[in-house]
Amino acid sequence: MNQTFKPKLFSKAHQEIIERANGVIDKYQSEGYDLTLRQLYYQFVALNLFPDEWLVKIQGGQETKNHEKNYKKLGGILNDARMAGEVDWDAIVDRTRTLNEWQHETSVADALERMRRNYTLDMWDNQRTRVEVWVEKEALAGVFERICGKYDVPYFACRGYTSASSAYGAYERVRNRADRGQETIILHFGDHDPSGIDMSRDIEDRLHTMISTEEGSDFDNCFEIRRLALNYNQVLAFNPPPSPAKITDSRAKGYIQQFGEDSWELDALDPSHLSKLAEDEITSLIDYDNWEERQGQIETDKETLRSFIEQSQK
Repeated sequence: MNQTFKPKLFSKAHQEIIERANGVIDKYQSEGYDLTLRQLYYQFVALNLFPDEWLVKIQGGQETKNHEKNYKKLGGILNDARMAGEVDWDAIVDRTRTLNEWQHETSVADALERMRRNYTLDMWDNQRTRVEVWVEKEALAGVFERICGKYDVPYFACRGYTSASSAYGAYERVRNRADRGQETIILHFGDHDPSGIDMSRDIEDRLHTMISTEEGSDFDNCFEIRRLALNYNQVLAFNPPPSPAKITDSRAKGYIQQFGEDSWELDALDPSHLSKLAEDEITSLIDYDNWEERQGQIETDKETLRSFIEQSQK
C-alpha cells in the first residue's frame, strides 16, 4: 500500500523515474511478484529506462548506465518516493533483513482448524527423486518461494559459495535419501561470472568428496547438480545487461578467454522466467501417479481431522 510519511515535491526528471518504476512494479505485481531494489534496477537497465544523463564513463572511454552509481541514485529516489506515498511500500522487498516472529494461537478451535487447513504429507516420499533449489543470492530466494511451496520443494540461499556446514548438511540429506533408494537433484541458479559459474562445480565437488567415503553401489549415482541459470545460451537469448567481469577474481582469466570481458547477474533475468525455469524442471521429475496418490491421502486425512474438530465442539 501507498502511505505518506514525508511529502516531497520531486523534480520533473525524478518524477519520470518514479512513474517508470511504478510501471515496472505494476507489471510484476499483476503477475504475483514483488521485487528487490536490485531486480528493479536491472529492469531499468534492460528496458533502458534511465535517462541519457545517467551514462557513466568507465575504463576504455566507454559509457554505460549499468553502474553502481546509478543503482544508488535509483535507491535514493525510490526511498524518498516511498516516504512521500508515491510508491507502494509492499512492492519493493528486502529479503536479507527480516524479523523472526513466533507463532501464536487465538483459541483451541482456531489451532485445530489451522492444523487441518495446513495439514500435508511429504509429497516426495514416494517419488524416485528428491529435488532442492539452490540460489546464489539470498535476495533472489523469494523468486522461487512460490513455486517451491507449490511443489513441496526445499529451497536454499547459498549466499555465494556454500559453507562447509551447509555442504555437510546436503551430504547427510543425499546419503539418507540414497539409503531409501532416492536420487537427489539440486537445481542451481547463479550469476554468469567467474565465481558464479564455479560455484556449481564447487557444490558438486564437495558432495562427491563426501559421498566417495561411502561404500556400496547405492551411492554411485545418488545425486546430480543441474545448473539452470544463468547460462551463456540464456545470455544470448535474453540479452540481459552486462557488467564488467571481475578481473581481480582468480578465475577471471579462464572466464574471459571463454566468454569475453562481460559478466551477467542472475537478478537481471525476469523473475517470472526464473520461476518458470524452476517449475518446468521440477514438474519434469514428478511421477504423477504417485503424486495423485499422495494428494488423495492428504484429503482423506483432512476429513478425519474435520471429524475430530466437530466432535471436540459438541
